[in-house]
Amino acid sequence: MNASSLQDVSALIEDAWRADGTRPLNDHLWLDLRDGGRAGFAGIIAREEGRSHIVGYCQVSRGNESWAIDLIVHPHYRYDSLEIAPEMMTTALEIVATEGGGHVHWWVFEPSRAHKQIAEAVGLQPGRRLLQMRRALPLEPEVLAEIADFYTEPFQPERDAQQWLDLNNAAFARHPEQGGWTMDTLRSRMQQDWFDASGFRVHRRQEMMASFCWTKMHHDNSTTMGEIYVIAVQPDLGGQGLGRKTAIAGLDAAFLKGAEQAMLYVDADNASAVAMYSSLGFSVHHEEHSFVGNIAAEKATS
Repeated sequence: MNASSLQDVSALIEDAWRADGTRPLNDHLWLDLRDGGRAGFAGIIAREEGRSHIVGYCQVSRGNESWAIDLIVHPHYRYDSLEIAPEMMTTALEIVATEGGGHVHWWVFEPSRAHKQIAEAVGLQPGRRLLQMRRALPLEPEVLAEIADFYTEPFQPERDAQQWLDLNNAAFARHPEQGGWTMDTLRSRMQQDWFDASGFRVHRRQEMMASFCWTKMHHDNSTTMGEIYVIAVQPDLGGQGLGRKTAIAGLDAAFLKGAEQAMLYVDADNASAVAMYSSLGFSVHHEEHSFVGNIAAEKATS
């Protein structure tokens, strides 16, 4: 992905963002795009002769144990999506096949009939459902009282980076996006403009990280929003209410940094997490759905 192509794709993302009200690429895929060229990344660009802007973009990014695919069609070409999109998706899946095949997932914001037709055309089936949940801030006094004796402190990169990686990868061992992080992955997040260690709350027990709540501030909306970006508890400490208390600490930290609303993403079938967030006053704002498939490796030819 050279500088000119990156500029063209960034312009497409901005156009789609304005048209749809949501950014087409999540953080994981956006960073892959910006660092384009590293192992496991491919960008597919569709152009039309005589047009200054690109018609569409499809991205392949290798994840923990699967491949992520994202697809953007320029708002001016949405009526032609059923012609443009399957061709780009087919190319993306061919890349996965040549790289050894594997499980793929394509995330879609509130999928339409057209999304389902595109998925069917390339052999993908409905998969995970992700809920975006929101609530207003600040938290109620009785909720804040739950953490009166619960201490968290800001993330300190030099001290905490390796412990955080160990906890994160243990907690998300089977998660397609969040598991399997490396120190380079963490450093790339910490180099982003939005990173602020003071909103990255850590709870420790006997000098070891027991849980964390990493929050992220969004200032590109009419209302300043604080997101629970990643939250986890050491797997052997589950069932002790640490997740709820750590979430409360993170939400309070976001409010103190100016957030008027809180937001998070959670898998729809993670019943315990959905119940916990609902008990903290969150409700579903919208859904995102994935379409998935298993791509066979391309056979070598002699």
